[in-house]
Amino acid sequence: MSAKSDSVRPLDPAASRAGNRPGSGDGSARRVGAAAPDHAAARVARVERSLEVALAREVRVSKALRDVGVALGTTLDLDGLLELILEKITEALEADRTTLYLLDEANDELVSQIAQGSEVRAIRLKIGHGIAGQVARTGKPLHVQDAYLDPRFSPEWDLLSGYRTRSILAAPMKNHLGRTIGVVQVLNKTRGEFTEDDADILAALATQAAVSIDNSRLFMSVTQKNIQLLDTKVQLEHRVRDLKLLFDLEHAMGRAASLDELFLAVLGEAMRACEAKMGAVALRDHETGAGALYVIDERARKMRRFPYPDDAGLIGWASRNNEVLVSSDAESDPRRDRAFDARVGGATAKTAIAVPLEGEHIAANATSTTIGAIALYNKKRGSPFSEEDRGLLELITANASTAIRLQLSREAREREERLTTIGRLLSGVIHDLKTPLTVIGGYVQMMQASNVAAERGKFAAMILKQFEHIGAMQREVLEFARGEKSVLSRKVYVQKFFDDVRSQLEGDLHRRGVELVVDVQERGTARFDEGKMLRAIHNLARNAAEAMEPKGGKFVIKVTRDKQDSTLVVSFSDTGPGIPKHIEHRLFQSFVTAGKKGGTGLGLAIVKKIADEHGGTVSVQSSSRGATFTLRLPQPQPAP
Repeated sequence: MSAKSDSVRPLDPAASRAGNRPGSGDGSARRVGAAAPDHAAARVARVERSLEVALAREVRVSKALRDVGVALGTTLDLDGLLELILEKITEALEADRTTLYLLDEANDELVSQIAQGSEVRAIRLKIGHGIAGQVARTGKPLHVQDAYLDPRFSPEWDLLSGYRTRSILAAPMKNHLGRTIGVVQVLNKTRGEFTEDDADILAALATQAAVSIDNSRLFMSVTQKNIQLLDTKVQLEHRVRDLKLLFDLEHAMGRAASLDELFLAVLGEAMRACEAKMGAVALRDHETGAGALYVIDERARKMRRFPYPDDAGLIGWASRNNEVLVSSDAESDPRRDRAFDARVGGATAKTAIAVPLEGEHIAANATSTTIGAIALYNKKRGSPFSEEDRGLLELITANASTAIRLQLSREAREREERLTTIGRLLSGVIHDLKTPLTVIGGYVQMMQASNVAAERGKFAAMILKQFEHIGAMQREVLEFARGEKSVLSRKVYVQKFFDDVRSQLEGDLHRRGVELVVDVQERGTARFDEGKMLRAIHNLARNAAEAMEPKGGKFVIKVTRDKQDSTLVVSFSDTGPGIPKHIEHRLFQSFVTAGKKGGTGLGLAIVKKIADEHGGTVSVQSSSRGATFTLRLPQPQPAP
């Protein structure tokens, strides 16, 4: 009861009657006057108690609002924030239990988690069902003094839990847009009944809870987006790193002219990317059974090569089993071969990672054989190789496998080409032997006919000179067979060579509407690689024919010799539209083309390479009336 009601409460009826009794006189007046201070003191005490109760409640409410506000600014955990709000509402309203429902719009339900001792039970309530469902549907608070007398009350949770609901105070939680996002329901006030003041306090705390939940959700959403952006940034950085690694690897492998240079480039990039102190490549030839191991360490930066026929050690295990090997304790790894590792310098290996090199695919079962493996040893700073290192090495190995197979195929093809060239040119070498043999025979006959010692010595010297020529021819062929020379230069009869060129080109050019003219003004001999010279001529002829399509034209091959230095000069002229100005300055670079259909941009680059291999040059002059390519091949000076 409020202070105001206390102040208007009627006095005691007996005292009232005594004061009005006739004949009471002064004595009665004195008794009433003595009782008045006692009633006034009681009323003051009641007012003070009422004010103290009101003040305590206001303190509880203020503390609850303050604690919720502080929690909102300090916690990122929405569940923890909801638990705090429930606790503060329960304390402020002196309730037995508080339930906070959140709206699940997807399922049109209210969802809550309530604490019953140590048990946590989820409650799902359809919108419009029960007191909380009605509040969620209407968006208006409800105050129920006796739950079991209200038809909207649903008692099934009481039946399940054994709890007895007496009174209910429920308020909607609305966000800053005025949308209901949940309901706060308070059950059973511990002292007395819920009042309108309690309803106002609950409405204020429910609004605070709604704003807190909305802000927390928004903050968590922004945080989640930031986390996703950070993850995306990290992934992009990894992709950029991988692309840079692939670019550096391709650039390094592109400059390699041999297997040794290729392995040096691959291991260098792998050791740098994975921070390894030592690397090795094991390579096996499955046809011959022979194998080799190439080892490099960060100190020497020099390749060492060992015979490797038995797939031993950790690197051999990866190659033999076609599996990735990662060892954090290489010294005690049972797959290690101590004798082998000591022989190749791996006795000090602490950690290791090995990835097999993929060979050619077998079409029958879509599997592939291994041609070897790449291994790294001893990661810097003593740490083991990580999954990231494994991914990087697998990426490097996948690209290196292709480059190694291409290099092996290239070398095999070059060997076959050299053998084919040797077989084709042996007849020419045998023909060339006729001249020194004839000279030798003549000098032998002259030695037999002469009795002068000086003449016989002169003839012997000439014979030895011819044997030197024969030896030079033999050495030249053997050097080419071993791959020590990229060209096999030999004496060629110019007229006969270009007669053969005419017969090879004439038919194809005629079908394209191109007239072929071969003007050989130099009818002697020259020295060059016939096979590569034919390749260069065919490239130039094909380019000229394509440039003159579809109208056709004239293609002229002119052969002369520079009188000053005996250089063989071969020019190739066409009547096409000429070289486009935008590519003229880089015409002999790889992959540069004028945009013709099916063009690769490699033809003129090959011509330039062949000219360089002969120690010569190739140049071009172009106009709207056609283009002329000039190939200059230096020739050895004739012996006096």
